[in-house]
Amino acid sequence: ADTDLQCLISSAVVPSKKFFMMGELEDEWAEEEWFALPSTAYINFTQQKLDPKIAVPVQNCYKVTNGAFTGEISPGKIKDCRARWVVLGHSERRHVFGESDEQIGQKVAHALAELLGVIACIGKKLDAREAGITKKVVFEQTKVIADKVKDWSKVILAYEPVWDIGTGKTATPQKAQEVQKKLQGCLKSNISDVVQSTRITYGGSVTRVTCKELASQPDMDGFLLGGASLKPEFVDINAKQ
Repeated sequence: ADTDLQCLISSAVVPSKKFFMMGELEDEWAEEEWFALPSTAYINFTQQKLDPKIAVPVQNCYKVTNGAFTGEISPGKIKDCRARWVVLGHSERRHVFGESDEQIGQKVAHALAELLGVIACIGKKLDAREAGITKKVVFEQTKVIADKVKDWSKVILAYEPVWDIGTGKTATPQKAQEVQKKLQGCLKSNISDVVQSTRITYGGSVTRVTCKELASQPDMDGFLLGGASLKPEFVDINAKQ
């Protein structure tokens, strides 16, 4: 219970974009995807404890196959752990560890070349929002990632409004939908042939109060949950889908 466990729930590619989160609807598993994202040290432990239908991605990987990169993990090692997905470009990797759009693009390209699925995070901080450059920042991040992708069935985008996380300035479901729709438009103008199958999940604040309305937004394909997945109210978020 003390591990840094995050959960990403997406509705896969079904047009209805329903969320069937961890209910007793075993026959509905084909219409959803579940991901539990523990720290790397707990990958095997998490795999052993969860239903095999739930994917267990790694939270980060490096951009080359091997070399003297102490503390990093390669896609090959990830596959050795029987993990098949990796999270790249998370807001903390960008803003705490200083990873640039270019570095994240390189990581995405290498992970995909190594046949891993990628959960690619994009988003902006409060200063970008207040400066009115949300669209510019998010679209630039998205383009760097999109330029590296050939098969979008192997990629899930996760939009993180970092200004909304732990700041007390919560995005409304309508504001969240507005950005999700613009992202869909950005993808449509560049890769229109796959936009319908491209999943864009939401990584802002999701609570038992907001989850139902957020999930009902037409361009909301799922949630990337951080702290909320560690709290008892996660059961309520699940039930309300």
